[in-house]
Amino acid sequence: MKRSLHHAHPWDLTPKEAVALQRQLAEAVHLTPLAHAPTTVAGLDVSIRGDRFQTAVVVLSLPDLVVVDRAVHRGEVPFPYIPGLLSFREVPAILPALERLTVWPDLLMLDGHGLAHPRRFGLACHLGLLLNQPALGVAKSRLTGVFAEPGPEKGDQQPLYARASDAERLGTVLRTRRQVQPVYVSPGHLISHEEAVHWTLACAPRFKIPEPTRQAHRLSKDGEVGQDG
Repeated sequence: MKRSLHHAHPWDLTPKEAVALQRQLAEAVHLTPLAHAPTTVAGLDVSIRGDRFQTAVVVLSLPDLVVVDRAVHRGEVPFPYIPGLLSFREVPAILPALERLTVWPDLLMLDGHGLAHPRRFGLACHLGLLLNQPALGVAKSRLTGVFAEPGPEKGDQQPLYARASDAERLGTVLRTRRQVQPVYVSPGHLISHEEAVHWTLACAPRFKIPEPTRQAHRLSKDGEVGQDG
């Protein structure tokens, strides 16, 4: 299911050019409330082995979290691993997988960051902006920012701030299971901080990792990362 891209740009960039583009595109990101409550959510994940990748996207219905569609895409890694430039490595691997869907999701959930990024333009921001689609990131580790430790119960949370000295909010440090390490939730595009937290919890009834990205991660690891087909 091919979608036209907003703010389309070339991908064969140097790291310096990619950083400059991130700064430019970050100005177009909008954190606004969802236009309507989503009825489907897609989890996306990219697994890399050597110079090959396997992308998986799994679409689940809401609120029951039943799988309604899935797709896989394989190919050669398009960009080297450089901290802070993950989206240039993964978005070109994600877009062809999304084109294989027959059910287009209302909400995109990525294993990575959105606003919680040194240039406020993480993976969820980049993909959400290109598709003009609500997107959020749920990461297992912190990339940037400071926070107070949330309480031990599921749903306990603390804001993630850029610096201790100001109130620029980058995301939320969220406990999705009792007494387990929290996840780092940040909006990517066309969704608010509060909604990003709400839908993360709604998608995590049993495990630390929300069901959409948990299932996408499992599918991305399924089989050998080989030739596409």
